[in-house]
Amino acid sequence: MKPIVALHDVVTPWSDGLEPSDAELDAIEAEMPVILAEVELLNTLIVLLHQEPTQIHSRRIRRAHRRVLAARRDAANRATVQVSGDAA
Repeated sequence: MKPIVALHDVVTPWSDGLEPSDAELDAIEAEMPVILAEVELLNTLIVLLHQEPTQIHSRRIRRAHRRVLAARRDAANRATVQVSGDAA
């Protein structure tokens, strides 16, 4: 009996290019406020899965939504400034 196993070199060949580039790391760092705000919103929603929603929970969800929207707005504004600054 022959075991059927994927060879790791065939499935995921090792390459020096597997590390993220500096540009990719900068993009992740620029999006980090949005990511953290979305994680906070998810954590707030997860808490509601185990409890009955109250007025305090509603406020927490609205606050978390506002933080996500503000972080997305700030990220979009930074991207617009960088693009228009590069073009000038």
